[in-house]
Amino acid sequence: MESDRQSADTRILHTRIEIADARPNVTPLFQNSAFLSDSPYFYTRKGNPNCSELESVLAKLEGCKHALAVTTGMTAINLCLRLLRPGDHVLINELIYGCSFKLLKDHCSHFGISLDVVDLTDSVKWTSKIRKETKMVFFETPTNPLLKTICIEEVSRLTKKTCPEAWVVVDNTWATPYFQKPLELGADICVVSATKFYSGHSDCMAGVISTNSDSIAQSISSFRFYGGAILDPHSCWLLRRSMQTFGLRMRDHVQKLKDMAAFLNTRKEVVRIYLPETNQRQLKDYGCILFFELDEKFEEKVSAFMRSLELFDLGTSMAAVVSSVAQPYTGSHLSLTEGEKSRMGIKKNLIRLCFGLEDKSDLQKDLEQAFAKLHLTT
Repeated sequence: MESDRQSADTRILHTRIEIADARPNVTPLFQNSAFLSDSPYFYTRKGNPNCSELESVLAKLEGCKHALAVTTGMTAINLCLRLLRPGDHVLINELIYGCSFKLLKDHCSHFGISLDVVDLTDSVKWTSKIRKETKMVFFETPTNPLLKTICIEEVSRLTKKTCPEAWVVVDNTWATPYFQKPLELGADICVVSATKFYSGHSDCMAGVISTNSDSIAQSISSFRFYGGAILDPHSCWLLRRSMQTFGLRMRDHVQKLKDMAAFLNTRKEVVRIYLPETNQRQLKDYGCILFFELDEKFEEKVSAFMRSLELFDLGTSMAAVVSSVAQPYTGSHLSLTEGEKSRMGIKKNLIRLCFGLEDKSDLQKDLEQAFAKLHLTT
C-alpha cells in the first residue's frame, strides 16, 4: 500500500479516526482552528461546533433569534459600540459598571460620538436629552452599583417615540434571562457577561450578545469575525457544561440571598441594604448579589472587615459557587474620578457581597465574627 511507503512522520500527521458515527452523549471539545473544505464550518474564528451548540442553548434561554458568543462581557459591549458612527449621539445611565463607563466615554470621545450621562429613572429629565442624532441608549438593570431598577419597557417606548431607529441596549448580566428578558420588553440588544452567572465557577471568561434583529446580528457577526472576537472552543465547552446546572444554581442563589439579607437586617453595624425591586412584569426574581453600607464610624475599617472574612473571596470573582466580597470604591469603580463616584453615590463604606452555594449558617457565622472585630479597638 502507498501508506506503507510513507515516512513515519507523514503517517502520524495524516492518521485520523472517523467520528461521524461516534454519537457521544456529550458534545466533545472541537479544539481545532480549521475544518476541511467539505465541512459546514469554515474556520474557528468564524464558527465552531462548540460555539454553535452554546449559542443555540443561550438563544433558547433568552427566547430570541440570535445569540452570539464572544470573548468577554466587555467585548460584547465593544462590538455593540461598533454599530455607531461619528456624529451619532448616545445616552447612558449614570449608575453603570465602572469599566463600561470608561469604555463608553473613551469610545465616544475617540470616534466623535456625543455622549450624555442621565438618570433613566427620571423620564422627564432624560427624555429632554434625546435628539435626532441619538442612536443608542445603553443601561444596566439592576444597576451596578445600588441595584436600582430601570423600566426597560418605558425606556424603549420613549426612545422609539422620538428616534425609531435608535438601539436600546440592556446589560442583563446580574438579572440574566432566567429572571428578566429585555428583548421581550422592547430592547433591541441584550448583552451579558457570561463570566458571571452563566459560567458560575470562575473558570472561564465570555460574553453574549442577543438580538431578534437579523441586520444587527449580521453586523455584529461580521465585527466578531474580522475582529477575532469569537469565544474559543474550550470556553464554549465549559460554558455549555455550566449551563446544565444554571437553573439549579440560580434558584439556590435566590433563596440564599433572601436568607442572608434577612440576617444582615438584624445587624446594627449595617445602616442600609440595597436590593432590586422584583415583580412579575420585568425582574421576576433575583439572587446572589447585594450591596450594604456599614455605619460611617467603621469607614476606615472596611478593608480590615473584608480581609477578616474567611469564606468570602476577595477580588473580582462574583456570581459563582463561592461567595465573594468587594468594595466598589476601590474595585469595580476604581477607574472613576472622585466626583463621578460621588455623583453615583459610591461611598467608601459601601460593600458588595455575592453569596455562593455554601451553607447559609456558615456564611452567617463568618459575617458575625467579622462584624465583632469591627468593635475591637486598635
